[in-house]
Amino acid sequence: MNEMTARETAPEMVTTTTKETELIEKSREVYDEEEKGEKILPRQKHVAVLEAKSLPGIISAYLNYPDAAEKDVKKWERSYQKLSPAHKALLPHYPMKFQNLRRCISTNSHFILNMLQAFDPSLDLSKHMGKGKTGVLSIEELQRTEVYDHSLKNHSVDTRINNKTCEFDGSQLNHDHVSFSSHDLLDSSLQTHVPLVDVDKVRWVLRNIVRDWGAEGQTTRDECYKPILEELDSLFPDRQKDSTPPACLVPGAGLGRLALEISCLGMQGRIKSFRSVGNEFSYYMMICSSFILNYTQVPDEWTVYPWIYTNCNSLSENDQLRPISFPNIHPARHVLPNRRETGLFINAGVTEGFSMCCGDFLEVFNESSQAGMWDAVVTCFFIDTTRNMIEYIETISKVVKDGGVWINLGPLCYHFADIPGLENEMSIELSLEDVKRVASHYGFEIEKERTIDTTYCANPRSMQKNRYYSVFWRMRKKKCAI
Repeated sequence: MNEMTARETAPEMVTTTTKETELIEKSREVYDEEEKGEKILPRQKHVAVLEAKSLPGIISAYLNYPDAAEKDVKKWERSYQKLSPAHKALLPHYPMKFQNLRRCISTNSHFILNMLQAFDPSLDLSKHMGKGKTGVLSIEELQRTEVYDHSLKNHSVDTRINNKTCEFDGSQLNHDHVSFSSHDLLDSSLQTHVPLVDVDKVRWVLRNIVRDWGAEGQTTRDECYKPILEELDSLFPDRQKDSTPPACLVPGAGLGRLALEISCLGMQGRIKSFRSVGNEFSYYMMICSSFILNYTQVPDEWTVYPWIYTNCNSLSENDQLRPISFPNIHPARHVLPNRRETGLFINAGVTEGFSMCCGDFLEVFNESSQAGMWDAVVTCFFIDTTRNMIEYIETISKVVKDGGVWINLGPLCYHFADIPGLENEMSIELSLEDVKRVASHYGFEIEKERTIDTTYCANPRSMQKNRYYSVFWRMRKKKCAI
């Protein structure tokens, strides 16, 4: 299996396939995260139906992960078996490597099954936990071999993040009072012939876990998130004195780490910092982020093996098979940076200051009720994920207050550029000069701009890494030019 570079696979995550887009792109639901939970963007019932209907394919992709991974291992085994006896003798450790790969697949599958069970506790996943024709270890065998044993028992409701914009209640998925039984989500006909592109999205989620929630991803977070956090911190120095905290919107929030960090930036005691809302289009991402944010009990509670899907550019077998523990912090109990010696914990702003909402950014926030509602919009590796960036800039201008700021970091890869089979589909690919010109048209003035050397979901121990000279800017919205 060829190694997938980070930004080459990212388009499949940030913007879904055409079929999935037809089901999801109109879904929009944003709730005020105050305790009353009052809706600020009401949604028609039929839109909720379309959104929920996309879930069976996504769950099937997750459930088919072990079978797809096993096919890769079998392919590598067949290649090994074609070697001459003399050449096999040079690689005596390979049979054990294949077994270790299966052990890693089982650990990843164990996490996925627990995640899906938390998403909907009534899902019957028993048939996916036994040892099947793939030869992947069952969960019970995995536990007997003293690999990672995690469970969802004793998860207190009190420790869950009050994430009203993406809330899954009991055995049903609730959106605007439209409910679907979990048994409908596991139609057996949907568990076969899962496209490889959908399974690749599952693998991409595992890599994003490293980026957002693994200790190994700290370097990437320092490259990409730290400049944004420092900029916000300096722009709103007196925010803790304000009766209403500044509101920050994070489109393309992925697994939610940046939006969470913004919500508790510089918090002291229980004083509010930012009101931070992360927006994410992909249900693959939202299911995973909901699990990490809502069900984590302790730091490093879970383990995955995100780098097992390629034999290319590995310095050693151990590098390929190394585990990643996550989350490196407890999302709902964030240690105060300046109070570590006291063991003092705080609620990381997650009740009143943090929420996540699922839906297409243009659909969710391109509403009159959102006009001028946000003090800041933060985009990180996001603005090139659309077919028409002008729409993004126009919507960002609409939602930012006069005098508010747009902070951006990322390259201009343009996910829909030069995709085979989509030659007749629109893809507007602007130069940085054109991007700034369009932004100026919509009322933005550049106050700060520089280039930052970054990676994105790269394997730090791989012999091949993609690096980006990402543009970082701070723009302020003046009187609109149109």
